[in-house]
This record gives sequence, C-alpha cells and structure tokens, in this order.
Amino acid sequence: MTLPVFLVPALPAGEEFVLDGPEGRHAATVKRLRVGEELVLSDGSGTLVRCAVVAVERDALSLKVLERSVEPEPTPRVVLAQALVKGDRGELAVELATEAGVDGVVPWRASRCVAKWEDGPRGAKALGRWRSTVREAAKQARRSRVPFVDEPVTTAQLSQRVSSSALTLVLHESATDRLSDVDLPASGDVLLVVGPEGGITPEELDALRSSGARIVRLGPTVLRASTAAAVALGALGVLTSRW
Repeated sequence: MTLPVFLVPALPAGEEFVLDGPEGRHAATVKRLRVGEELVLSDGSGTLVRCAVVAVERDALSLKVLERSVEPEPTPRVVLAQALVKGDRGELAVELATEAGVDGVVPWRASRCVAKWEDGPRGAKALGRWRSTVREAAKQARRSRVPFVDEPVTTAQLSQRVSSSALTLVLHESATDRLSDVDLPASGDVLLVVGPEGGITPEELDALRSSGARIVRLGPTVLRASTAAAVALGALGVLTSRW
C-alpha cells in the first residue's frame, strides 16, 4: 500500500519537521496517523520526502525525515482544455482528469457554455473551486505533481495554444479518425480539447483545425463533458505509459 501524501508549501530542509495547519490536522485527526507510521510530504512540483511520525499532537505531527526523491517531469505533458460546465460537473471533470493523469487544465470559454465565468469575484470563485478540486484529487491519487489550472481562455486564445503544442486532439462526434490510432509525440505538450455539453460550434472547430488541431472520435457513443477527458486519457494510455 502506498503512503499517504500531504502537500506543504515548503519541504523540510533538515531532518525534523512539524506538519501542522490544515494538513497536520487532517493527518492527526482524520487519517489518525500514529507514532512509527510513515507518510510522504510533497511540494506539488515533483519533490517527495518520506517521513516517520515521532510524536502526535491534537492537530500536528512531529516527523523525522527518512528519504528524499524527485520524480522527473512527465513527457510528453498532457494538458486538458476543458470547456466550462455548469455546476459541479465542471469540478467532476477536472477531478477525474487529475486522477487519470492530466498535467494541466485550461478552462475554455466555448460559445455554447452555459457557465460563463465572467471576470470578477464570481469567476474567480469558480476558478478557485477548480484549483482546489485538482489539488485534492492529486493528493487522493498520491501524485507528486499537482496539475496547474490556468486562467480561462477564449477560442482565439485556445487556438494560440494549439499552434504552440506538439499535438492537439479535439474530441468531436463528426471525426472519422479514432483516438486509439493516435501516436503521441516524444516530448512537448499534448493538448486535449473537450467541448461543452452543447457541443463545439462549426466555427470553433474550423478555428482549431486551422491552427493545427487534429479532430478525433473517442468511440461510437457521445460522452458527457464531465467524463470525456478521463476516458480519453485512459484511451491514450497516459498513466500506463508513465509506469
């Protein structure tokens, strides 16, 4: 069984460390870790520190550092451009994608999105929920790296990212090419584009294709926007390739 992972803003420089705050409280009161048990600290950027618990307080743990390691950057890096989805389905989409191995998320303001994420406090709050969801999903999956979640982009801005990516795959039911037939590049970014529940408009599809995107079909059925990315990541073998 793999050790539980706790995210901290700064990893211990010495051989001793006190895990307090929300993570310490979670470790002591929810996970109920005890003296002698082990855990892993991470900064969310690939560095891992394996520690043993030497003392337990009400909402903190005293730790002894046992081992340090650094996981290499994933290659290629897979970035999800996820169209905004109304309600908690958007959070479900990024949660599942994080568990399936995505390395970053770009919220997309597609034309047919019901959710708009206008600039201001409401939009910032929605973005914050996605970032919090991704962070918690990365911890749950015991990943060493927390995927980034960028500011939302327009279709024009997304097209610019298409141009700079090594490969862009747009999931769409009109495609004749199958996702399972795609070969991933050895390096660079693979941009996976998932449209809104109302679908990608012909104009958006043309814009992305003109920028270099490849339009592909996931399978014979049409999945919801909240689950398509996770299924596509599985079909691409993202986690399998990293083993």
